[in-house]
Amino acid sequence: MKKVAILGSTGSIGTQALEVISENRDRFKVCALSCERNVDLLSKQIEEYAPEIAVTAFEKDAAPLAARYPKTEFLSGNEGLICAATMDCDIVLNALMGIRGLVPTYEAILAGNDIAFANKETLVSGGNAVMCAVKDRKVRLIPIDSEHSAILQCLEGNSKSEVRRLVLTTSGGPFRGFKLKDLEDITTEQALNHPKWKMGRKISIDSATMMNKGLEIIEAKWLFDIPASKIDVVVHPQSIVHSMVEYYDGAVIAQLGRPDMKIPISYALGRPGRIVSGDEGLDFFKQARELTFEGPDEDTFICMKLARQAIEDEDSSYPVVLNAANEILVQMFLEKKIKFLDIQNGIEKALEGHRPEYKLDIYSILELDNTVRRNVLANVLNR
Repeated sequence: MKKVAILGSTGSIGTQALEVISENRDRFKVCALSCERNVDLLSKQIEEYAPEIAVTAFEKDAAPLAARYPKTEFLSGNEGLICAATMDCDIVLNALMGIRGLVPTYEAILAGNDIAFANKETLVSGGNAVMCAVKDRKVRLIPIDSEHSAILQCLEGNSKSEVRRLVLTTSGGPFRGFKLKDLEDITTEQALNHPKWKMGRKISIDSATMMNKGLEIIEAKWLFDIPASKIDVVVHPQSIVHSMVEYYDGAVIAQLGRPDMKIPISYALGRPGRIVSGDEGLDFFKQARELTFEGPDEDTFICMKLARQAIEDEDSSYPVVLNAANEILVQMFLEKKIKFLDIQNGIEKALEGHRPEYKLDIYSILELDNTVRRNVLANVLNR
């Protein structure tokens, strides 16, 4: 029976991971859970799964839960997340949002735990340091993003040296076909209304700006050790083909499935085999009757272009700046303090004003991340 620690158990990925585990009760034991604000849901999860450790963001939230569940050890804050990530378990599922997922992932790797991760910022900001630790500790880093899970599946049984290119697919988000003038007065509610996927607020905005795909290009470069120049993006509105690998002989292998995150979650948890996900399966005559593909509009949605520029300078700090600026600007947009186009324009400005550093360690990355956030916030408030 696999022991699973879930960081971010009350979010979209975390709750779906628990649904997958519930479909496979004889194969998994939940040993740790964590939440940021949704203490009520965490309480229900503790009651159902009886973890050894539970982590809350704030110490004040842990005390009443500890009185209610004496058999569970309660921790809080970043130290609590690190304790959960480094405990004796078979796999850590990191569903934390943003840069706060970097240190727990890194510490889990150093502890020798395998990682299933939906926290793409781990590799965007910490790619070199994280992958060096993965190789040194000989652990498995398994993606939960549907695109990277698809690529991993398409690479099975083949040599990386035979790969011509990776092809990431995107639905195009809620504003596919829009031009710059159409995006000037986009509301938060419009940007959160994704046509295909049910996701958290931050990743939904990333999908709307297409930054999600830019981050995935950087993530794929590190995860699969493939140059960014060999990673393409195609818009696929139906979200049935989740990504593809093209080989030198001209063959293209694709992974298909309904737009349901439980499929990549179950693949990550079940490796090296497959387990029941709870997905009902793909109906080719209804859901996949027509599959279309088109090129992305990088002149309107410049975030993908900015991400490619950020990763051009190998091992530089540009991706840290890209990610930090994006996170703070997305948060400001969600708080209705800036406009939609201010996100990509602010990221571009942050990158232009940055003098790169190279091969940063984890804690230098966090320091730079904090500096970028402060600078971006100051620039927005003082304009």
